[in-house]
Amino acid sequence: MKLTRISLGNPVAVIVAGILVVIFGALSLMRLPVQMTPEIERPEISVRTSWRASAPSEIESEIIEPQEDVLRSVPGLLRMSSSASFGSGSIQMEFAIGTDMNRALIEVMNRLNQVPRYPIDANEPLISVGGSSFEKVIAWFAVSRKPGNDRPIESYQDFLEENVITRLERVPGVSRTGTFGGRTHEVRITFDPYKAANIGLDLTSISSELGSNANVSAGSTEVGRRQFTVRFSGKYEVESLGDLVLEWREGKPIRLKDIARIELTMVDPTTILHMNGGASIGVNVTPESGVNVLDVMAALKETVAELAANELDRAGLLIEQNYDESVYVIGSIAMVRNNLLLGMTLAVVVLWWFLRKFRATLIVALSIPLCLFASFIVLNITGRTLNIISLAGLAFATGMVLDAAIVVLENIFRQREAGRDGDDASERGTVQVWGALVASTATTVAIFMPVVFLEDEAGQLFSDLAITISAAVTASLIVAVTVLPSAASNWVRGSAIEDVHQHWWRWISNHIMTWTGTPQRRRLWIAGLTIIPLALLWVLKPPADYLPEGKRNFIFGFMLAPPGLGVETAKKEVMEVIDRRLDQYINGENPLQMKSYFLGTSPGFGTFIGGRASDPADVDDLIGVFNSEILPGFPDTFGFASRRAIFGGARGGRQINVDLQADSFESLIQGGQAGFQAIREALPGANVRPLPGLEQAEPELRLIPDDRRIAEVGWNRSRMATVIRAMGDGAFMGEYFDGTRRYNVIMRAEQWATPEELAAMPVATANGEIQTIGELTKVVRTAGPSQIRRVDRKRTLTLQVTPPGSMALEDAIGVIDEKVLPVIMEQLPKDASIQLRGTAEALDQALKSMSGSFSLAIIILYLLISALFRSFRDSLLVIMTIPMATVGGIISLRLIDLALFATGGQKMDLLTMIGFVILLGLVVNNAILLVYRARDGEREGMSRKEAVESAVRLRLRPILMSTMTSIFGMLPLMLMPGSGTELYRGMAAVIVGGMLVSALFTLILLPSLLRSGEEHKPGTLVTQV
Repeated sequence: MKLTRISLGNPVAVIVAGILVVIFGALSLMRLPVQMTPEIERPEISVRTSWRASAPSEIESEIIEPQEDVLRSVPGLLRMSSSASFGSGSIQMEFAIGTDMNRALIEVMNRLNQVPRYPIDANEPLISVGGSSFEKVIAWFAVSRKPGNDRPIESYQDFLEENVITRLERVPGVSRTGTFGGRTHEVRITFDPYKAANIGLDLTSISSELGSNANVSAGSTEVGRRQFTVRFSGKYEVESLGDLVLEWREGKPIRLKDIARIELTMVDPTTILHMNGGASIGVNVTPESGVNVLDVMAALKETVAELAANELDRAGLLIEQNYDESVYVIGSIAMVRNNLLLGMTLAVVVLWWFLRKFRATLIVALSIPLCLFASFIVLNITGRTLNIISLAGLAFATGMVLDAAIVVLENIFRQREAGRDGDDASERGTVQVWGALVASTATTVAIFMPVVFLEDEAGQLFSDLAITISAAVTASLIVAVTVLPSAASNWVRGSAIEDVHQHWWRWISNHIMTWTGTPQRRRLWIAGLTIIPLALLWVLKPPADYLPEGKRNFIFGFMLAPPGLGVETAKKEVMEVIDRRLDQYINGENPLQMKSYFLGTSPGFGTFIGGRASDPADVDDLIGVFNSEILPGFPDTFGFASRRAIFGGARGGRQINVDLQADSFESLIQGGQAGFQAIREALPGANVRPLPGLEQAEPELRLIPDDRRIAEVGWNRSRMATVIRAMGDGAFMGEYFDGTRRYNVIMRAEQWATPEELAAMPVATANGEIQTIGELTKVVRTAGPSQIRRVDRKRTLTLQVTPPGSMALEDAIGVIDEKVLPVIMEQLPKDASIQLRGTAEALDQALKSMSGSFSLAIIILYLLISALFRSFRDSLLVIMTIPMATVGGIISLRLIDLALFATGGQKMDLLTMIGFVILLGLVVNNAILLVYRARDGEREGMSRKEAVESAVRLRLRPILMSTMTSIFGMLPLMLMPGSGTELYRGMAAVIVGGMLVSALFTLILLPSLLRSGEEHKPGTLVTQV
């Protein structure tokens, strides 16, 4: 072969090429971004609109519905989900895979511009691409007060936005930051309604008075030799706003300060955050796509250290990092790296055990670093990242890249035994196995091609692994036909490798020929080794799961509070109690200790808690403490804590969304209540979270207008609404700009305590009469929703179900289908619908993708091998070995699941399923070697028996060598504990078990199949199809 001949003729060039691969591979490795998991692109666009002091019903009618109306026909839109809660509304749009998101973003912006109108005090919609940023957060920081600083921590919100948020967003690689627990400021005009009514002041006129005061420019004029700008300073400063003249009575002015006090103050609290028992403000950081998380985190820590030593220190503030994703990333990458090195060492030791010659072992082992560095180059060129999936691919490739080198070296020394010199033996030995090597490499690479071209989440997740292994295996072929022949010719002296195990191979070969010696035995072996594996597949196939939860040191829990629980009440009756309960777990009194924790509450969301254990091994025990001691015991409250999944989001982790849709909200609540109870009974230990709550019991004071009375006093509903808003959280009067920041100007009445007091509030009307709120409206005590959810413009109630850790997702979905959905449907009207979404929907799509990829991979294998063998029948012999390998992988997976039962077992998740695809490419290589050599023997004139015996004798050692090096190279991934190992343990178990079983039984099944025509005359070839 020309490439081998060139390598033999210029060994220095081969060495130089190898050095260049190492250099460019090292450079590529340093350039590769480091992340925990691959970038999974979910084509989503979110729209969020805030409207202060607004209930979910108003958010739905005034903001969500108009936006949905213009967005419903955006090209490529698959699903539109929306949520209306207190003070804000959001719309989440999911698009088809492959949608041009830049074009979709422009389309969404243009359509939002077509919304007829927004409420005057509603903020502009905020549009973001990529869905929820909360799941992509890599760091949380908590800002708290220093000892001696008595200023409320929540009042530092504006300070943090000016000094901290701005600095953090300038860090290279940071996409956005956010805060939680702070309170911005507003200009508040707090009036006394009795004073205003006493002097007959119409409150609705104040708005026009405030809004008409503004600075005005009158151009410029020349005075003498200079030009002056003419400006009218009509805007009031906050300090002088009280001098605003509202009316003149009896020649005296009525000023705003006569009936109200004006102050720059904090807005009412809507969120509260505690860190380790003390009040704080949380700051989170979301990175850009495709950046090096470790570099970003290092820059963040450097910036935070500078802020802590300067701006924050001068302000009397402390900052502490609560969550650092790089800790798990570093631990996981270190573990994969160690397992990779250990696997390489084991593979080389096994190789030496077979060869018993140091130089020969070293030559074959050279394939590992050269192929790995070549993989780094390909990863860099294709724009991939270094993550636990791509690193696992490198670890799996460690054993695979030795296969071609083993086959070539073994055949080269057979040529030396025949008396040929170094160069001639290297060239002939390489050429003889070239066809089989190309076939095995092509089949391995072709198996991964369907995975690479999958566009859904499964394809995006596994494409890094597929590209890594494909690059390494392709490089191993090039190394085997260039570097290895040249090295064998120049570095290894002697005619052959002394095979100290030759008597073993002769014994095994003789027994294989004996075991398959008669037609009856062959038929028995063929029937047993094809039918039994298929039956075992049917019986032992484990249920499918979606993505592994991982073992991240991060606990997260939530509490569903009773409807109407105020923020301050939640702080006193829930948060402070939890802080006291957790005190022993943070101050060293209890053996189980937490490094830090945060605790927050927000209307419509409830109370949430999260934290890290001091010892990662204590996470499961601490979760038990949370669920048994910390979160229970609050009246009408349900709480649950669990380990935060690595793959988050609505379609990550193990979350099943049971979506109920009906026109009647009451029927949705009835169905949700029935479903909640049915799930608790059918899935003991499952975590069920209803969104929104299961009762429309958010307390409301609904003021129903008396149109006749309102008209009689010279008002209309619009002016009456302004008065009512002023009696509540405040009516929006305009904005105030102080040269640095812009503040809302809010007018509100003095605080009232009871509905009766509200109804008795006097107001001066347009015609000069004094009326009470109760005379103009009817005050009704009622209840309303705390949140309104909509999917595709229909009101929806969602039951978020997280199955027990010991139950596979597929089993949980089956239980819900069988035992829960019928119970829910009994409570819903005929026009209602139920759909399983979230991870359930993602699992269904992934299973279809994986089954399609698996089937396509087998078809591609069959066609490629047929082209190599020039026979459709011979390629079928190779394909028949696949069921044995598959059942071996399943048995190994079952054993690992049994061994890890106490810690949750090992599920057949998507990462494990990809192991079966890798297994396909590995097991057929051995079959290709046997069949290829047997057919070559027949073409050389051997009888069928002689050809098969020759194939078994000549290929037994390389088959066992490649199998054992691959198995031992992957054993650390399967057996070693540590960060991230739970992600690829199942994948390694499948490959190890499948290769072991396949290697043992392929050596019996294939000879039985190949000798099936032995009754023909010696030398007769099989019919070529």
